[in-house]
Amino acid sequence: MVEGAFEVEESFRFQGRTFEEYLELFDLDVGALSGSVLDCPGGPSSFTAVARSIGLKTYAVDPQYGRPISDMATDCEAAIADTEAQLRAKRDQFVWDYYGSVETRCRYLRAAGQRFLADYAQYPERYVVAALPDLPFVDDAVDSVLSAHLCFLYDDRLGLDFHQAALDELVRVASEEVRVFPLASLDMTRSEFVAPVAESLRERGHTVDFRNISYEFMPDVTELLVVSV
Repeated sequence: MVEGAFEVEESFRFQGRTFEEYLELFDLDVGALSGSVLDCPGGPSSFTAVARSIGLKTYAVDPQYGRPISDMATDCEAAIADTEAQLRAKRDQFVWDYYGSVETRCRYLRAAGQRFLADYAQYPERYVVAALPDLPFVDDAVDSVLSAHLCFLYDDRLGLDFHQAALDELVRVASEEVRVFPLASLDMTRSEFVAPVAESLRERGHTVDFRNISYEFMPDVTELLVVSV
């Protein structure tokens, strides 16, 4: 494990996305979804809950799981409040075609969190306490991995060593592919670590593709990384 990785991840805002948002972020067709999927890091996202309800074998991983549900609920609501305040202050810096308004964006956040909490309470075994770059899974444990809003987003906190180790770990546990979004850091520019990580993955024999998706919230941040194992 990269020294301090667990503590760094714990400092991140505890908020998630809905299943519907995941379809957009990761360029997924709900009708084509099959097999087993790992959401890493999952946070309070509803992807696992909804995917399970339609027959997929899904799991989520996050270092903040394993705590009392009341604590996670409190942190989730606090994160939404912080996000709402920041979005209102910086509304003009974002693209609102998908959400339409700050209020709708926050409704998505709240809906994701509520579905997550309800599912976690009933099926805690679906939610694994762990942090990149060390995951408690055997090689090829799942068919595919989805990873949102950690890798490449925090260039100010997570360096190249972390990113290379994290992507190597995600590829290790996937038997088919890994998808990562976004590829831009918080300053809304392409992460400086994308190119060297992609090159490292290619040198290890993996196919690396970049796709443009229709979803856009940060201006011009529409690039999805797809690694075929």
